[in-house]
Amino acid sequence: MDRIENIDYCIRYLLKQNQAEAEIPQKLEDKKLLMRALMNIWKPQLLDIDFLRAQDAELQAQLQEKGVVTTRERVWQGDITRLKVDAIVNAANSRGLGCWHPLHACIDNAIHSAAGLQLRQECNRILQGDEIATGGAIITPGYNLPARFVIHTVGPIIGTDTPTAGQEEQLAACYRTCLYLAKEQGCRSIAFCCISTGEFHFPNRRAAEIAVNVCKEARMRVIFNVFKDIDRDIYRALVGTH
Repeated sequence: MDRIENIDYCIRYLLKQNQAEAEIPQKLEDKKLLMRALMNIWKPQLLDIDFLRAQDAELQAQLQEKGVVTTRERVWQGDITRLKVDAIVNAANSRGLGCWHPLHACIDNAIHSAAGLQLRQECNRILQGDEIATGGAIITPGYNLPARFVIHTVGPIIGTDTPTAGQEEQLAACYRTCLYLAKEQGCRSIAFCCISTGEFHFPNRRAAEIAVNVCKEARMRVIFNVFKDIDRDIYRALVGTH
């Protein structure tokens, strides 16, 4: 199959598994969006090996288009799904199965969409209906990501302008737990996203201070992955760029 035939096969397969109906668009970019949206709403179930081969081929083509990034910088701004490191950290929700909102712009959605449905399937196998505690984490393979592993952690959600001491400890626990799991797997590098900031309302500077303080004792290379300029400036002020 060529790429168009391959992605159309993936879409038809996912429409059937999701018991959904949609007209398959003509343009490749629109096909990619529909495939991602169908992946986002997919409930864990058995997957046919032919579908997995087709899905992986498409996701690897998308990765090649984005480009894989290898960096020695301590602060890197961009799409974490492009980073070639031993482990990346996903700011997950407590259910631990990824974001269910089609095409949502959160990091949880981006990571699951780029890794493939095997990631949701594996998270489901590990959790068996349980939830990830705040400050806790689970580790999975990276599948179609350049990273070998994904560590899914749940940070605190802040309801006021100032986090409590307990919430600060929960955030620190996220970083400690991720480092522990990475070390258990022999990782030599890890990329952290900005846990609990943004829509979870942890103050950006205080979150960065906690992250840097915990990670200064890490016995592996730590990259602070940021998306917003404000976080880039805060982290560079705290740790520099190299």
